[in-house]
Amino acid sequence: MIKLGLTGSIGMGKSTVAKMFADLDVPVWDADEVVHRLYATSQPLKDKLCDAFGVILKDNSIDRARLSEILKADPSKFAVLDAIVHPLVREDRAAFMEGHANEALVIADIPLLYETGSEKNLDYVLVVSAPPEVQKARVMARPGMTEAKFNDIVSRQISDTEKRRRADFLILTDQPLETTRAEVAALHTKLLSGHIDKSDQSD
Repeated sequence: MIKLGLTGSIGMGKSTVAKMFADLDVPVWDADEVVHRLYATSQPLKDKLCDAFGVILKDNSIDRARLSEILKADPSKFAVLDAIVHPLVREDRAAFMEGHANEALVIADIPLLYETGSEKNLDYVLVVSAPPEVQKARVMARPGMTEAKFNDIVSRQISDTEKRRRADFLILTDQPLETTRAEVAALHTKLLSGHIDKSDQSD
C-alpha cells in the first residue's frame, strides 16, 4: 500500500483534489472530518478539553466558536489543544490505514501535515497550490471570512513556498478544473505503476 499525504494551505484547492482521488475509488482519510467527528462524539476528548479550557460544550458537542475565541485571546493554548487532539487523530488515521491495508493507494488529507510532522508516516506528499491572489480571493469569498481571520490562519501555517520545496509532487489549481483532474489521474496512474523516480517529482 502506498500512503500519499495530501496537503496545501487554506484556499489552495486541496479538498477539490481529494474528491478527484475519491472519484478514482481511492480511499481518502480526512483529518478535518475526523476532528469534527471527535468534537461531536468523543466523550474522553470533550472531558479533556473542558478540563483544559473550561466548559466549552454546546448541545453536548465542542463549541468550536467558543474554543476559537479562547485560542485567539491566548495563542499559546494552541499547543495545549494540539497535545490533546493530535494523539486521537493519529490513532484514527492508523486504524483507517489498517482497515485499508489491502488497497494499492490510500490518501491522507491533512491540512497541517508538515506542521504536525505527519510526513514521517507517509510514503509521499502531494502539495496542492495556487498563486497568492487566487488563494486569497477563494478564502475571502467564504461566509464569515474577514481579512484579519485569513491572515491569522495563514500565519499559523507553513508557507506555501516551503510546502512546495518539501513536496514529492505538486499540483496547481489555478487552471481549468479538467486540467487539474487530468493531472490527478496521471499521478494516480504513475503511483500505481510503481515506477517513481526523482524526475517525476517536484523540485
